[in-house]
Amino acid sequence: MRDPFPFPPLPALNKAVQPYVEQYSLPTLPLHIHEVFGAALFYTFIHLVVSPVISNWFFPKHYPKNSRGKKANWDAHVVSLVQSTLINGLALWVMFTDKERKGMVDWQQRVYGYTGAAGMVQALAAGYFVWDLVTTVLFLDVFGLGLLAHAFSALLVYSFGFRPFLNYYGCVFILYELSTPFLNIHWFFDKLNMTGSRAQLYNGIALLFTFFSCRLIWGTYQSVCVYADMWQAIHSSPDAGYIAATHSNSTTLTDPDANIMAFATDATPIPLWLAGIYVGSNIVLNMLNWHWFFKMITAVKKRFEPPREVKVEAKSLDGAASTGAKPKAVATTLHRRRHSIEDVVPDSDDLRDGTIQ
Repeated sequence: MRDPFPFPPLPALNKAVQPYVEQYSLPTLPLHIHEVFGAALFYTFIHLVVSPVISNWFFPKHYPKNSRGKKANWDAHVVSLVQSTLINGLALWVMFTDKERKGMVDWQQRVYGYTGAAGMVQALAAGYFVWDLVTTVLFLDVFGLGLLAHAFSALLVYSFGFRPFLNYYGCVFILYELSTPFLNIHWFFDKLNMTGSRAQLYNGIALLFTFFSCRLIWGTYQSVCVYADMWQAIHSSPDAGYIAATHSNSTTLTDPDANIMAFATDATPIPLWLAGIYVGSNIVLNMLNWHWFFKMITAVKKRFEPPREVKVEAKSLDGAASTGAKPKAVATTLHRRRHSIEDVVPDSDDLRDGTIQ
């Protein structure tokens, strides 16, 4: 499927990145560099202009105008909400409509194959992580090292796609973001004094479900799949006869719009350093996801602590106090309220502070 981005590549940008294309073997970068820069500028515009205007307009009493850190956190959540909603929709659309991507049925095509539509999704994601990395560095005291590691690892992983490398898996791992809209909405409910509301309850259930199913189940399974494909690619390169057979017309063999293996004609086994960096970054992201999920579970478990007995000092009614007698300690059990569905709504400092992505 051709790149559906409505604007063509810019010759000036292509020329500017050409040295990096040759140095780091990124042949598809010139086809998508305008999308990377466009996405980074788009999200910067939302951060610096759209979020302050819209937030001041609709939530003048809650938008933190006078706090650098809180304002940056609020604006970043607006950007994250827009980006996650947009990129999820695009990734799902490409996965359902890109017939060439659907045809990537073996490890050679999944590792070395390329389609313009999947490349666009990867480029837009990379543009967001460029913005994310820069913003996290500028406000490191607000977002912390965990989010810095998340931004750097994600940008590194999506940049490898311009080799092209694992272009097929770009849309797959974007679906991590399916839980992010609910995460941001949960955060905004807290800031709008809607903590514990029925709306937050329903959103909290959706958050836990999507976080667990998309990031932990889907994400871990796909990580195993990509490790298996990379293991094959470390030990062997695409067969030249196999590449030629993927398209019958030799004149379009190197045309990326006609042949998904167009960039694999001179492909060699992937180097160990590339596989190592990719696996390391992927493990960092997965560990952060499990870490954040267990923080949510810990927050929920606190609401189900068993009742405890406490000693309550009680004065005797028969005048023990006036006679100097020591009042008896009466053991009283503090009964907890009956559990309700509201108990499943995750509530932790990480969620309230926005340190989970």
